[in-house]
Amino acid sequence: MVYRGLRLEDNQPVILKLLRENYPTPEELIRYKQEYRITHNLNIRGVIKAEALIEYGNTFIIVFEDFGGESLKQLSSLQQFSLQECLQLGIKITESLTNIHQAGIIHKDINPSNIVYNPETKQLKIIDFGIATLLNSENPNLQNHTLLEGTLAYISPEQTGRMNRSLDYRSDFYSLGVTLYELLTGQLPFETKEALELLHCHLAKKPLPINIYQSTLINHQLSTKEIAIVEILDNIIQKLMAKTAEDRYQSAYGIKVDLEKCLSQLETKEKILPFKLAEKDKCDRFSIPEKLYGREKEIDKLLTAFNTVAGKNSCQNSPQSKLILVSGYSGIGKSALVKELYQPITSARGYFISGKFDQYQRDIPYSAIATAFQDLIKQILCENEEELQKWREQLLLALGENGQLIIDIIPELELIIGEQKKVVGLSGIEAQNRFNWVFRKFIKIFATKEHPLVFFIDDLQWADNATLNLIEVLIKDREIKYFLLIGAYRDNEVNETHPLILTLEELKKAEINWEILSLKPLKQLSINELIAETLQSKLSTVNSLSKLIFHKTNGNPFFVKEFLKTLYNKQLINFNLTQQKWHFNIQEIEVENITDNVVELMGGKLKNLSSISRNILSLAACLGGKFELKHLAIITEKSLEIVFEDLTEAINLGLITPTSKLDSQLLYQDYKFLHDRVQQAAYSLIKPLNISKVNLKIARLLLENLSKEEVEKNIFTIVDRYNLGKDLISDDKEKEKLIELNLQVTRKARASAAFLVANKYIKTAVSLLSENSWQTNYQLTLEIYNNASEISY
Repeated sequence: MVYRGLRLEDNQPVILKLLRENYPTPEELIRYKQEYRITHNLNIRGVIKAEALIEYGNTFIIVFEDFGGESLKQLSSLQQFSLQECLQLGIKITESLTNIHQAGIIHKDINPSNIVYNPETKQLKIIDFGIATLLNSENPNLQNHTLLEGTLAYISPEQTGRMNRSLDYRSDFYSLGVTLYELLTGQLPFETKEALELLHCHLAKKPLPINIYQSTLINHQLSTKEIAIVEILDNIIQKLMAKTAEDRYQSAYGIKVDLEKCLSQLETKEKILPFKLAEKDKCDRFSIPEKLYGREKEIDKLLTAFNTVAGKNSCQNSPQSKLILVSGYSGIGKSALVKELYQPITSARGYFISGKFDQYQRDIPYSAIATAFQDLIKQILCENEEELQKWREQLLLALGENGQLIIDIIPELELIIGEQKKVVGLSGIEAQNRFNWVFRKFIKIFATKEHPLVFFIDDLQWADNATLNLIEVLIKDREIKYFLLIGAYRDNEVNETHPLILTLEELKKAEINWEILSLKPLKQLSINELIAETLQSKLSTVNSLSKLIFHKTNGNPFFVKEFLKTLYNKQLINFNLTQQKWHFNIQEIEVENITDNVVELMGGKLKNLSSISRNILSLAACLGGKFELKHLAIITEKSLEIVFEDLTEAINLGLITPTSKLDSQLLYQDYKFLHDRVQQAAYSLIKPLNISKVNLKIARLLLENLSKEEVEKNIFTIVDRYNLGKDLISDDKEKEKLIELNLQVTRKARASAAFLVANKYIKTAVSLLSENSWQTNYQLTLEIYNNASEISY
């Protein structure tokens, strides 16, 4: 609720903004605090100024300056802006965006409701920074549309989380394009009210040209001489609303110059002369395009596979499940290739879930499967109560009395189906068969004609045997339809006896149809295109640089991008403000002799961090490819706020990225490393002699400071850390505690038929028993040896 008022102490007009509900949700309060923090600290033209934050009951009031404006949404409902006024407004908005972006802020919710204008003073200011970010870029997750930030009608494709792209300042340009479209035509480019259809439009459809709204344009008092400008304006809007950020304007200044040209010609000439767009649109921000180069054939094969599984292939009899494997070296672009499916999945109203195995935590059974389905369950929990009840009924019917088997792997499922009774204990093979049978039924619920399911498992070279066995079972099941399973692995890290290869041999024997997409290094031509688009230059201009980088990186896309970032950070690539273009000196780059080893290169980047940032990243690497702020705070023995500050440098350098939204303390709680190679480089910062000591300390601190429920949830991580430091334990009581912990994870692995993993932990328990354990702790020793015997069998 927004009020106008007078502040009694100085008789100044102010705006009061308060939340409608007396008991607002945590999310609403977070947005409120974020809005106040940003707009109070900003002091720039074109942005509303927040003057105070006042507690009011259970909520807050923000006091803003009042410059006598109204939102463009309100004004346009009361009057029609002339074409000249639309251009003037567009210019003022771009001036405000220039200032916002220069302050390092991405607004993320540009729309007519958040643009306030005073027609008398001609002042224009942007408001509502509740979801704005101070990060250089964000990686929105693929999630339920009800959780999306921003206003759906104006949201950029990358902000939907359904594109293989991160979100940066250019997202605001897309929203500006939608806003200008609406101001000029009185219509939104995509009028559908259905959320998923609207998201699909943003991802895949071009807006209709503005000249089709001829009657509306006539209402803009469009004279004969002005009609020619419509085509140019349409071109500007189409460029603003390009589906990928690389194809949009690259600077607010470039937009402003083109709008000013239109306005100038409109006001001074009898006719409008066409001109080339974006001539002054040079950006001094170093930004590497995220589109895929040289992967057209692989993308086409992947899309064909999805269309077949989704039942969109006209020549097929009935859809089947399908297995696609993507192989190649680390950094070759396997994950990036698979994410190209985001758009067609949205179009088919399908589900995309993904999980990833961790190089330092390889023995957590079904870890990638658990991660993937946790995300899916969270999406379902966002549905309305009616939809949630349908899911609940389907799940209970399918799982019967075996629901606890799935809850043991995916605890979030309990939030849908409620607490389940314990399952009857079975022997080895029977337990494995039951688990496989139950999981097949579980998968069938989600893989349907209405919602095809794509399940991506990354880094299969580190998969546990239980997961590989389950993959084999799922793909062999002819009754599972509308299901595409994609697995990625490093082919240089598997040999003929690797469990993954043995699993594939079993599938061959069963005459299962699967396909491998083997990704090769990029050719020099593709690298040349990438560098030319990064430096906004001609292909011929960057040929010498692309040749050097090709030889240094062997065409590995991840290494190519990191090599380019290193050149920029060393100022061997820089933007010449006078000439308004990017510049490099090939001789200087050759002399620098930068390493051609990617881990060394990442290690060099980490060494440029402050000692505090380096230390905290090395500890984060012990926790996994994904980690939580809370856990990091525990093992560093610091407050959440201080740890967040310590991580900021690594976030801004793109070494790690937040994967959660801001919490009530305006902190990000969940993170992931940019790439396995970054995690590997961070872990290598720990001296080999200290690895056992560091991991033992981590385990002790987590066990001591986490709640019983949190320990249960993270039990494999804690025990793995503990086992790495077990030789340093001298206290008998602590040894006995570690024995019990290994027995605990043994039971957990055994319950889900992960016998090879269980075998590893029970052997560790046996090795920790004292020589006289049969005398000092008979019952524990008996249980351990019984488990060891049965699991070995």
